[in-house]
Amino acid sequence: MSDQIKFIVDNLNKEPFRKNYNLITFDSLEPMQLLQILNDVLAEIDPKQVVDIREEMPEHTAKRMLSLLGILKYKPPGNATDMSTFRQGLVIGSKPVIYPVLHWLLQRTNELKKRAYLARFLIKLEVPSEFLQDETVADTNKQYEELMEAFKTLHKECEQLKTSGFSTAEIRRDISAMEDEKDQLIKRVERLKKRVETVQNHQRMLKIARQLRVEKEREEFLAQQKQEQKNQLFHAVQRLQRVQNQLKSMRHTAADAKPESLMKRLEEEIKFNSYMVTEKFPKELESKKKELHFLQKVVSEPAMGHSDLLELESNINEINTQINQLIEKKMMRNEPIEGKLSLYRQQASIISRKKEAKAEELQEAKEKLASLEREVSVKTNQTREFDGTEVLKGDEFKRYVSKLRSKSTVFKKKHQIIAEFKAEFGLLQRTEELLKQRHENIQHQLRTIEEKKGISGYSYTQEELERVSALKSEVDEMKGRTLDDMSEMVKKLNSLVSEKKSALAPVIKELRQLRQKCQELTQECDEKKSQYDSCAAGLESNRSKLEQEVRGLHEECLQEESRYHYTNCMIKNLEVQLRRATDEMKAYVSSDQQEKRKAIRQQFTKNIAEQENLGKKLREKQKAVRESHGPNMKQAKMWRDFEQLMECKKQCFLKQQSQTSIGQVIQEGGEDRLIL
Repeated sequence: MSDQIKFIVDNLNKEPFRKNYNLITFDSLEPMQLLQILNDVLAEIDPKQVVDIREEMPEHTAKRMLSLLGILKYKPPGNATDMSTFRQGLVIGSKPVIYPVLHWLLQRTNELKKRAYLARFLIKLEVPSEFLQDETVADTNKQYEELMEAFKTLHKECEQLKTSGFSTAEIRRDISAMEDEKDQLIKRVERLKKRVETVQNHQRMLKIARQLRVEKEREEFLAQQKQEQKNQLFHAVQRLQRVQNQLKSMRHTAADAKPESLMKRLEEEIKFNSYMVTEKFPKELESKKKELHFLQKVVSEPAMGHSDLLELESNINEINTQINQLIEKKMMRNEPIEGKLSLYRQQASIISRKKEAKAEELQEAKEKLASLEREVSVKTNQTREFDGTEVLKGDEFKRYVSKLRSKSTVFKKKHQIIAEFKAEFGLLQRTEELLKQRHENIQHQLRTIEEKKGISGYSYTQEELERVSALKSEVDEMKGRTLDDMSEMVKKLNSLVSEKKSALAPVIKELRQLRQKCQELTQECDEKKSQYDSCAAGLESNRSKLEQEVRGLHEECLQEESRYHYTNCMIKNLEVQLRRATDEMKAYVSSDQQEKRKAIRQQFTKNIAEQENLGKKLREKQKAVRESHGPNMKQAKMWRDFEQLMECKKQCFLKQQSQTSIGQVIQEGGEDRLIL
C-alpha cells in the first residue's frame, strides 16, 4: 500500500498535474478532494471529463466515472458483491477504492488516452430493432457502420506510418534528387557513347576496360586487406611489447621483494580484511537494518496530526528529564569500581573509533589508488591509440629528455643562422632600394638629355624592339621544339602500345588459367571453411561445458578449502582451551602450594574472599552511618542555629557602629552621655 501511495504522489507531482503533495498531505486529504483528483486524472485522459464535482450531484459523478472506467476496461478487485461496495466507495470517496483506481490510471495514461480517443468513434450505438424497420434509419445505420470500419483501417495505416519512421517530405526530396542524378547519368552515358563509337574496336576496348576495373577493385580490396593485416600485426606487436614490459616489471618487483615482506604484507591485508568482515561490515549492516526497521515502522504508522506531535514532544521531554535524574543519581553514588570501568570503557571506545577511522581512511586510500590506476591505464591507452607509442618510463624517458636537449641546441643554432640570414636579407633589400632609386635618377637624366637633343623616347623604343625580337625568337624555337616533341611522342606511344599488347598476351592467358584455379580454390576454401565452422562450433560448445564444470569444481574446491581452514582454526582453538584446562587441573591437583596459587580457581577464590571482606566492612560502615545519622543531623541543625545567632549579632554590631557615627556615647560613673 505504501509503494502504491508513493507511486501516485510521484506521478501527481509531475507534469501535467503539478499537485506538490507528499505522503502525509496526500494521506490526509478529504474524500471530496480525492474524488476531485480522480476526476482531474480522468480529465487528462478524456477532456470531456473536465468538471468541478462540487457543482455536480454525487450520483451523476459516480455514473460518469463508472461509465468512463467501463470504457477504459477497468476491472475492480473482487466478485459481484464487491462491485456494490466499489460503487458505494466511489460515491463517498473511500481511500481503499480510490487509491487502486488512481494507481491503475497513472500506470498506463498514454494507452488509456488512445483508448478514450478511439471509444468516441468505435463505441457502437445500439438502435432498437423496431426503428431499423424504417429504410432511412437502416441506410443511415449501414453508412455509420461502414464509416466505422473505414476509420479502423485508416487508424491502423496511420499508426503503421507513425511507427515506420519515414516522413513524406524526406521521401519526396530523396526521389527528386535520385531523378536528377538519373538524368545526369543518362546524359553522361550518351556523351561517352558518342565519343567511343568513333574509336575502332570499341567493344573490345570496353570489355578490356571492364576487366581492368574489376582487377583494380580487386587490387584495392587486397591492398585494404594487406593494410588491415599490417595494422593487426602492429597492434599485436605493441601488445606483446606491453605484456613483456609488464612481465619484466613484475619479475623485477618479485626479485627485489623478500618472503618476509610479502608475508608481512599478506598478514596486514588478512588482518584488515578480517576486521572489515567481522567488525566493520556487521556494524554497518546492523545500523542499516535498524534504520530500515525504523523507517518501515514510520511508514506503517498512520498519519499524525499536530496534537499527536505535541504529545510525542512532551513524552520525549519527560523521558529526557528521567534520564538526567538517573545520571545525577549515578554520579552522586560515585562508585570507584564503576569509575575505573567507565574510564576503561571510554578508552576502549576511543581506540575503537580511531580504529574505525583508520580503516575507513585505508579503504578510501585503496579506492583512490584503484581509481588512479584505472585513470593511468585509460591515459596510456589513449596515448597509445593517439600516436601508437607507449608512455616512456625510467631510462627511456631520460634518453628521450637527452635527445630533446640535443635537438633544442640544434634548434637554437639553426634559429641563430636564420636570424643572421634575415639580417642579411634586410641589408640586401636596402641595397636594392638604393639601386632602384639610382636607376630612376639615371633614367630621368637620360630622358632630359633626349628631350634636349629632340629624340625623346629613343631608349624606350629601342628596349621594346630588343625585347620583342627576343620573345619572337623564343616563340619560334618553342614551336619547332613542340612539333618535334609531338612527333617523337606519337612514335613512342605507338611503340609502347604494341609492346604492351605483345607483353600482355601471355599474361592474359595465364590470368584466365589463374582465374579458373582461383574459382576452384574459393569453392574448396568455402567447403573447408564450412567444415571448420561446424568443427569450431562443436569444440566451442565442448569447451564451454568443460569451463562450466571446471568453474563449478573450482568453487567447490574453494569452499572445501575454506571449510578445511575453518576446521583447522577451530581445532587449534579447542587445543588451546584443552591445554589451559589441563594446566589448570595440574595446578589444582598438585601438592605444591605455589602452583596452587598460580591456578585460576585459587585466584578467583582469593578475589571473592577479598570482595566479601570489603562488602562486610562497607556494611559495617553503613550501619555506623545510619546509627549516627540522627545525632549528626541534630548537631548540624544546632550549628545552623548558631550560625544564624552569630549573623544576628554581627548585624546588631554593624547597626551600633552606624549609630556611633552620628554621635559619641561616653560612660562615666555609671552614666551614659551622648555628645553630638
